[in-house]
Amino acid sequence: MEPQDYGPFPFVPITQRPKISWPNNANLAVWVIPNIEFFSLKDGLSGHPFEGKGPAPSVRAWSQRDYGNRVGIWRIFEVMKELGIRASPTVNSDICIHHPEIIEQCMRLDWELVGHNKTNTQRLNAVPAEQEKELIHNCLEILEKTSGKRPVGWLGSALAESWNTLDHLIDEGCTYVADWVNDDQPYVMSVSGKKIVSIPYSYEINDSNHIYYRFGGGDDFEQMIRKQFDVLYREGEQSGRVMAICLHPFMIGVPHRIDSLRKSLEYISGHSKVWFATGSEIVNHYLKSGNTF
Repeated sequence: MEPQDYGPFPFVPITQRPKISWPNNANLAVWVIPNIEFFSLKDGLSGHPFEGKGPAPSVRAWSQRDYGNRVGIWRIFEVMKELGIRASPTVNSDICIHHPEIIEQCMRLDWELVGHNKTNTQRLNAVPAEQEKELIHNCLEILEKTSGKRPVGWLGSALAESWNTLDHLIDEGCTYVADWVNDDQPYVMSVSGKKIVSIPYSYEINDSNHIYYRFGGGDDFEQMIRKQFDVLYREGEQSGRVMAICLHPFMIGVPHRIDSLRKSLEYISGHSKVWFATGSEIVNHYLKSGNTF
């Protein structure tokens, strides 16, 4: 994609679009996205979101994140399994190397893996241009080799892209990307004459931003999820909406927050016109509907 002032898609106000209809006349498609990430102990990490990175090993900051893989994600597995909800985890490919047990459990639960860089200490807009294509290719290859299924979706670490990222994702067979947090409905991007779908992710209903930058707690996060759901569910009567619930196991997976996730999902499940879906299910239905824009 050439540098440009606006994204590779038309500006279409949400009030001027074809109606989106979800399966079983649902108002709202809900997808749950745990971010399953790997941080190397050899890389320095910030001990606080408003501080720079410290020297390696950053034992406390690293250990906090490692808790998510050792303990937190297993609590999320339990909650999702009990409620019968499949997730679409974004996965660093280094998880496959260091923690394959996590991938194995994702496969047992029939979760849909989404590419998420090699490690969460890399950003696509910070690596040399000639390395980006190989990084994306290797990430998807490793996830496919470990899980038996090639991901068709992508979320960059820190939602970062270069001007070339979308081209590389299309070349690798990705059908959707979640970096662009500018809508409540999917939309089609046109890049070099080829297509890829932007699916709504959230920088708002995201435990990391809520806890790190807004200093919120689990109860606050639960209320945010409920209020976000109520509005989107109501608006979905006119045309289907998408709600993303974005999670980090080392945050939502701690004992004093996990029940906030459980209660939120129970609340959403109590409504009849909800479609819990994976990323590719949402995108495939959207494309097959013919009401794209």
